[in-house]
Amino acid sequence: MAASNTCLDWLLDPADPGVRYLALRDLLRLPPDDPQLAEARKTAHREGPIAIILDAMDEAGFWVKAGPGYNPKYRATVWSLILLAQLGARADEDGRIQKACHAYLDNALTPNGQFTISGSPSGTVDCLQGNMCWALLELGYSDPRLESAFEWMARSVTGEGVAPLEEKLAPLRYYAGKCGPNFACGANNKLPCAWGAVKVMLAFGRLPVEHRTPLIEKAIQMGVDFLFSVDPATCAYPSGYSDKPSQNWWKFGFPIFYITDLLQIAETLVGLGFGKDPRLANALALINGKQDKLSRWALEYDYTGKTWLEFGEKKQPNKWVTLRALKVL
Repeated sequence: MAASNTCLDWLLDPADPGVRYLALRDLLRLPPDDPQLAEARKTAHREGPIAIILDAMDEAGFWVKAGPGYNPKYRATVWSLILLAQLGARADEDGRIQKACHAYLDNALTPNGQFTISGSPSGTVDCLQGNMCWALLELGYSDPRLESAFEWMARSVTGEGVAPLEEKLAPLRYYAGKCGPNFACGANNKLPCAWGAVKVMLAFGRLPVEHRTPLIEKAIQMGVDFLFSVDPATCAYPSGYSDKPSQNWWKFGFPIFYITDLLQIAETLVGLGFGKDPRLANALALINGKQDKLSRWALEYDYTGKTWLEFGEKKQPNKWVTLRALKVL
């Protein structure tokens, strides 16, 4: 689906340099070396949301306080890096991003490859692991330590080489949060968590094919099977402590942190090559049906007052959500 001329003009307005940059990159698909895109990328890093977040970074490479960077939500290092990645920031465009990514790995990646909330392996959880693996790749950050993060993430899905959480002395095991294979999560009553699965699969989809080991390919297949185990449009995945799916699935938002929406399920499956799979058709139709007459989507979920800046008024047409939807469709 192409954006209408009116909608495209709206997204390409130079008054919103961050949106303009992503529209040129993701909708018009200009090549990375295109002069117009290069200039838009520079402007987006000097002005607007990317610049605001980078200006809030400590010169040591963290946001708010040093350490694993998970707390406080949603301004600490974890959330700032995820948000920068969703805004299209790139490590090769601003050295502060490179510094922040390196410092984050120094403080939050365990020797066995878990990204951790607390600093210890027990602080690992699917949504964090997937979000950070995706964000670091999306930011264009390269580090050999990321191989261990993807290795753990794949093993945590398949269960290969990972001991049950009861085996306290095992060198590699599950924990109370990340409690078992196939996206099992303590926060979801030990059932598979689709929010976590989407984050993990989004990261695998961002990993170049040539870097996907047989273990990673197996994890990807298990993830695809899980996401297609129900009609994605219904979001009828295990809900843990509730008898029905969270209503947040159908509230499209920006930014996206650990809460996930249907649009991100579609982003994930399209990114893995399943955009034309008939099992995704109902979800795509639902997404398509939420646009207004000018091909715009409204902001239905946000983090007003919780992160570094605002991204629009709820229930109103929103450029960031519209970018997400059009990129999928």
